[in-house]
Amino acid sequence: MNEIINKVANSPLEVFDLEDYYPAGIRTQIDIAQWLEKGFLLKEKDFREALKNHDWSQYQNHFVAIYCSTEAILPAWATILVTVHLQPFAQKIILGKKEEIDTLLYNELLNQIDYSIYSDKPVILKGCSKKPVPESAYIFAMQNLQKVAKSVMFGEACSAVPLFKNKS
Repeated sequence: MNEIINKVANSPLEVFDLEDYYPAGIRTQIDIAQWLEKGFLLKEKDFREALKNHDWSQYQNHFVAIYCSTEAILPAWATILVTVHLQPFAQKIILGKKEEIDTLLYNELLNQIDYSIYSDKPVILKGCSKKPVPESAYIFAMQNLQKVAKSVMFGEACSAVPLFKNKS
């Protein structure tokens, strides 16, 4: 009988798994509409009082997205004032929906990685993940991998889809 050889394990193939870079932490969104009269009208005195009385410590080490669920027209200082109260507690604060937190976090993280370890190597951009990796993270990763890799495929070693091959 012939010995079974794992060709994938013996190949120069590198796996780039975005799940490895998933920032741990709680994602939370805060709806400013809760502090508006009928969800639409910002009365400065009432707004400031509501923010002053809110328990901001509940957002300790959270990644927080500030948004407004209504079509209220808000002055720019409203979200900035919420940020002032959040800053001592939150790990990161963005303007937008909760789903946008991971997009921003991945963009920041993927721009700090040293991609030189993937130079002139075939790379698989791992496609399956148990964590909520946003599709935009794959785009950020691809832009960086394409600059250095010999080739980039998407998926798993057993069923990878070719995406890019360096022509030089």
